[in-house]
Amino acid sequence: MGAGTAFAENVSMQDREVVGILALQGAFVEHQIALQKIPSARKIVVCPVRTPEDLAKCDALIIPGGESTTIALLAKLAGLLEPLRQFSKSKPIWGTCAGAILLAQVVENTKRGGQEVLGGVSVTVARNGWGSQVESFEAPLTVSGLDNSEKPFTGVFIRAPVVLALHPRPDVPPIQVVARLPLGSVPASETTQLQADPDDPRIVVAIRQGRHLLTTFHPELTTDGRFHEYFVQSCIFSSHST
Repeated sequence: MGAGTAFAENVSMQDREVVGILALQGAFVEHQIALQKIPSARKIVVCPVRTPEDLAKCDALIIPGGESTTIALLAKLAGLLEPLRQFSKSKPIWGTCAGAILLAQVVENTKRGGQEVLGGVSVTVARNGWGSQVESFEAPLTVSGLDNSEKPFTGVFIRAPVVLALHPRPDVPPIQVVARLPLGSVPASETTQLQADPDDPRIVVAIRQGRHLLTTFHPELTTDGRFHEYFVQSCIFSSHST
């Protein structure tokens, strides 16, 4: 991640948004590469975040996919857990896969000892909701908020969490469903149960709530940068006018 550090240090931060990537474990390098290729790349500075001092420089944050329990443990050891919770109260965060678990309010199917969370998005999720690594899959997603929205976005689901419940409340921003999983793309073991209830929250795979974005899949593992552009434009830049 040294190249990312150099990138953050060598580019003037004046008039640019500093987008941090929690760089403790998981696919943080892939997020950095994706951000540097999007149309808004010249308007942002990418900063790897490993300490509270790194986080303090940031205007927004991405929490990558990886192993949620490990990321939370490393964040706690680095003194980042409480600063991350405070950050989530006022600044945009995007959690992908394991990052979505950390960003959620409640987590089920946790390892022994439970799961530390930030609570930034009012949902309950379950770890490994579609099964183990062998049940990983890809699915075409229709996302109206993306550029060229008629072109499906390929969702990569690797030991992905599932959304079990949405918890809208009048005292927090409304929950906006950004993308749902087509029933034809659901792993075969789950198809019958989901077809019996087309409103099952498990087909919800991307959520926006206020400044935050939660995706249960891995946009960073594709060559399609539209979700990264969406986060920068809709969650970071637009938040200045709200």
